[in-house]
Amino acid sequence: MSKSFNLGKISVSNPKVWIVIGISVAGIVILTETRRRRLKARTLGREDFGAFIERFELLPFPQPPPPAARQLLFGLTFAVKDIFDVKDYVTGFGNPDWKRTHEAAGKTAVVVTTLLKNGATCVGKTVMDELGFGITGENMHYDTPTNPQMPSHIPGGSSSGSAVAVSSELVDFALGTDTIGCVRIPASFCGILGFRPSHGVVSTIGVLPSSQSLDTVGWFARDPSILHRVGHVLLQLNVVQPRRTRHFIIADDLFQLSKVPKQKTVHVVNKVTEKLSGYQTPKHMKFGQYIASNVPSLKGFREQSSNLQNGISTLKALSSVMFLLQRYEFRTNHEEWVKSIKPKLGPGVSDRVLAMISTTNDNIKALYKVRKEMRAALQSLLKDDGVLVIPTVADPPLKLNSKKGLSAEFHDRAFALLSIASMSGCCQATIPLGKHDDSPVSVSFIAFHGADKFLLDTVLDMYSSLQEQVGLVSSSSPLPDINGNMDASELLKEKGNAAFKGRQWNKAVSYYSEAIKLNETNATYYCNRAAAYLELGCFQQAEEDCSKAISLDKKNVKAYLRRGTARESLLFCKEALQDFKHALVLEPQNKVANLAEKRLRKLIS
Repeated sequence: MSKSFNLGKISVSNPKVWIVIGISVAGIVILTETRRRRLKARTLGREDFGAFIERFELLPFPQPPPPAARQLLFGLTFAVKDIFDVKDYVTGFGNPDWKRTHEAAGKTAVVVTTLLKNGATCVGKTVMDELGFGITGENMHYDTPTNPQMPSHIPGGSSSGSAVAVSSELVDFALGTDTIGCVRIPASFCGILGFRPSHGVVSTIGVLPSSQSLDTVGWFARDPSILHRVGHVLLQLNVVQPRRTRHFIIADDLFQLSKVPKQKTVHVVNKVTEKLSGYQTPKHMKFGQYIASNVPSLKGFREQSSNLQNGISTLKALSSVMFLLQRYEFRTNHEEWVKSIKPKLGPGVSDRVLAMISTTNDNIKALYKVRKEMRAALQSLLKDDGVLVIPTVADPPLKLNSKKGLSAEFHDRAFALLSIASMSGCCQATIPLGKHDDSPVSVSFIAFHGADKFLLDTVLDMYSSLQEQVGLVSSSSPLPDINGNMDASELLKEKGNAAFKGRQWNKAVSYYSEAIKLNETNATYYCNRAAAYLELGCFQQAEEDCSKAISLDKKNVKAYLRRGTARESLLFCKEALQDFKHALVLEPQNKVANLAEKRLRKLIS
């Protein structure tokens, strides 16, 4: 055999060949490492976290001479979403084709000018979802801003760059717009404060419209005092002492949609209101059922489902009306441009824009009627001193470039919550409450339309106490295990069964809980308590109990059935379908599982 072999016409035995190959390999390695370092640098935020689409500086108006007090925003910096007009700059709307086909603005948006007059300095425009569509914050043209709290996850949108600029401490505050959640979601995902004002109270002159009936100008901040000061400027409020009398209403059914334990949300709010003077003991309610009873126009939009609670079905209908209204008004504003320019849009955005301009609705009046009834319903519920407490979002941020994208369940849970303020026009504040499983946690406070100062005062008043309580919850250790007599636990289980049969659901939960304390390895106790939780509408607790029961007994058919019911009520339809399928594997003739499996398969398809 020859000592050398040919590769084409090149002899590998030639030393020069090895030199060339070595240099080539080294070049590839260097190129790969350079790309890796650039990616890492971007992930770490060395390029402004990708928040800005354009950098510039707009200096504040001159300060008044002494002895006049300094302007309220003196020394603060801010950024604006690429939807606000700035004189001599083209407003890009998050899309290169929009920017290419429009002229530079002749005037600066009223809100930007107002901030400059009050001492703040504008340092640039920020990235946004294309044309204001989407809640992920991703943009294929300008890249996705890096979420400082979770670099491998989405920042939320559409005001993604503004939220990232604040969260990464590049600016003191930033402006965004909120139509269907575009300030509230990125505030929650980036772990900062966000404020959506009452509809129509902050000027939108010089702001590109999406849907005038839903559009608002919102803002982000890390510090509640800055959030408060910006609000006073934009809302043109008088500086007076805040009112102290407040009553909180906690929407228990909406917290059932959240994956965050109530100990880190509802418990925190409860503890703080107990300590602060002028705060009444929070009341609890099923908000979905209240809306079902007080917004009669929604009945025509509600899907009929034998297994969904009336309240959840109503909130899904509310979000459907919100989208129909947005589509109608977006089409009115931008149909001509979309059809004439045929812009290059991201894959998800393209489908939504096409749906917007091709949708027709013959009953527009019905959409506006729902909006009118929603505002009246919230006014009746909250009056002049009420604050509704809800989760801002139900799910943690998705991973970047997720192949699955937005699932129907993620979408339904998110907009069931976001549609409340959008459709009522009420003001909403998003408040960070630490983290759960490394994901930022937040709650939202909603006050009636026009109660913006009251809500801003409430956030400022409570914020430090809320953060203190969050620290206590995070540092507290779980309850110790309690071992006891097996016969005693069985007796408690029987008492729970008797209470269940007597329709005393809370008492049944109490008995089952005591039985679990004495014996934590009995799957039946968890499964029975889940049944009581289902009757109370506590779906998250029911799901957790069933999961525990299944971990202890993988052939517990009742646990699969009850977990499937809980998950369907929480809008986790795919997971619910799997539970019912598993029940059918264990019991092929089970009628409940069979009917549920057919219903969910049809719903998902």
